[in-house]
Amino acid sequence: MTHVKRPDTRIGLALGSGSARGWSHIGILRALAEIGIEPDLVCGCSVGAIVGASYAAGNLDRLERWVTSLTRTEVARFLDLNLSLSGFVDAPRLRSFFGEYVCAEDVRIEELGRTLATVSTDLETGREIWFTEGSVLDAVWASISLPGLFPPIRNQGKWLVDGGLVNPVPVSVCRALGADIVIAVNLNGAIVGKHFIHRIKGEAEEAPADGLFSTVRKTVRSYSASLFGSNGTDDAAPGLFDAISGSINIVQDRITRSRMAGDPPDIMLAPRLSHIGLMEFYRARESIQEGRECVRRMLPEIRHLVKPA
Repeated sequence: MTHVKRPDTRIGLALGSGSARGWSHIGILRALAEIGIEPDLVCGCSVGAIVGASYAAGNLDRLERWVTSLTRTEVARFLDLNLSLSGFVDAPRLRSFFGEYVCAEDVRIEELGRTLATVSTDLETGREIWFTEGSVLDAVWASISLPGLFPPIRNQGKWLVDGGLVNPVPVSVCRALGADIVIAVNLNGAIVGKHFIHRIKGEAEEAPADGLFSTVRKTVRSYSASLFGSNGTDDAAPGLFDAISGSINIVQDRITRSRMAGDPPDIMLAPRLSHIGLMEFYRARESIQEGRECVRRMLPEIRHLVKPA
């Protein structure tokens, strides 16, 4: 199907951060393609960088097949539970995954079939770093290094961490690269407080299972107890990973609101995924389906703005 846009109009797609909620980007890309919209440029942050790079490299089918086959156990295998490290993710294993399902190690951004950019954060200065050339996998890796889970990445003399700390939905990058119309995907709506576990007296000490965090929590229970132990009152302090998850949700929500106010997209897509936890990557099927539904809900606005040639 051909693009339903005027020949001189460049469409940019800003794929936002949101960890496991990010598989909805796949459904959004599928649904847009079905109505004839294929973006000229894709700008991704964090998980948006993973999906965006896979799409730009022509590997979206392969990525979708893999993520929809994931189980909790398979996701847990990406963990390296060595608390002496600066992150909990098995970096070599994940890098190998990227090379197979996102883009080959030797492919450069300049060689892709469409414009791609990713966003990262300079850990020392707090400045926003854009990757618009060089290794695709380096650009993805720099964008996803979520503090506490991934170790910072050294690139060109800088220590880089997750781009979601400064620009969770990179509308500004799309504009800077020449997009006339920007479709943005915000995964951070209504997420604050959704995964804060409130324990009361009489409940089991172990929190209800919330995906991958439940696996990790068992391993680090003694560490968490020493740092955030219960004081014996009705209200117990949140566990280590509950605190990390809740804090990340707050940061992403507040920064997204601020950036969107200053640089709003032409079309905002907001999948309803607040019920999916930070690391529940095995819930890809429902995330992808909600991505499709999100596009369907916005069809009148999309068709009004992106008119046939």
